[in-house]
Amino acid sequence: MTNTALPGTARAVLFHELGGPDVLHIEDVPLLAPGPTELLIRVEALGLNRAEALFRAGGYYYQPTLPGSRLGYEASGVVEAVGADVTAFTSGDLVMTGPGIEMGAQGVYGDRIVLPESAVLPRPDGVDAVTGAAAWLTYTTAYGGLIETAGMRPGDHVLITGASSGVGTAAIQVARRIGAVPIATTRTEAKRKALLALGAEHVVVTDGGGDVATEVRRVTDGPGADVLFDAIGGPELPQHAAALREHGTIVIYGSLNGAIAFPMNWPQTIHTYANMALTDTPDGRRRSTAFLNAGLRDGGFRPPVAEVFDGLDRIQDAHRLMESNTHTGKIVVTV
Repeated sequence: MTNTALPGTARAVLFHELGGPDVLHIEDVPLLAPGPTELLIRVEALGLNRAEALFRAGGYYYQPTLPGSRLGYEASGVVEAVGADVTAFTSGDLVMTGPGIEMGAQGVYGDRIVLPESAVLPRPDGVDAVTGAAAWLTYTTAYGGLIETAGMRPGDHVLITGASSGVGTAAIQVARRIGAVPIATTRTEAKRKALLALGAEHVVVTDGGGDVATEVRRVTDGPGADVLFDAIGGPELPQHAAALREHGTIVIYGSLNGAIAFPMNWPQTIHTYANMALTDTPDGRRRSTAFLNAGLRDGGFRPPVAEVFDGLDRIQDAHRLMESNTHTGKIVVTV
């Protein structure tokens, strides 16, 4: 089906070749009317994710369609129009985006976007646009990985690697919400204070030769952590696995340090986790959305925002900050 063009144009961030932040350009594109099961959304803010830097550079698990690829999973905004068969939303609704988006064709970096109803979820009243843009991917990943996959329980000690990332900071809050004990790792001492303020019970700094396993066993009085929630992979994974108790659970949701070296710390249970396995299904979207929005409504979930860039014209600067790895939490661009 081809969407009907509306009068005027929309602004979108496109890229025509693989590369660094400088390949991102803002262009005018046709403004399209939503199809029968689609929504037209006026975007207020965008939340950046590591996946988008990988996609832009050709390192993601699927490739962009060049030239003219779009980019981005997370946006918050206001519904401007709905297709004839849309039942869950109406014009004027506050919304967030994320589930099931194929970035090359449906990426949300723009001022007006058209998405299928299945890629949109309600933004609770009182949740501002910046918070809405920073919440979906991080909290649903933490929920799906820790609760649905690992079966995290109250009282469990949870080792969270790369804890200053968006998902890492969300994982700290998700663990706290159900009564688990988050132990965070970070490379530099500079991020310790921020992670403690977010709710980490303990912080292990790895630069300078910090021994994660020794420190985790010290703070757990011997047995080690119950769950490892790992974004790093690479040769460090066996070292992080050594911080777990016998019969502990490992959930790997990223491989920031390259190819994963699987640990031989038997007996442990190892899961790999990809968020679309949960959020691309109707039941998974229902459960993860209910969990996310409950936390947003009562204030238990407040994503830390490292910096807010004003306007699509700052998209290259926002991506440069993301690649610097100097920030804690999410990077947001207002539109």
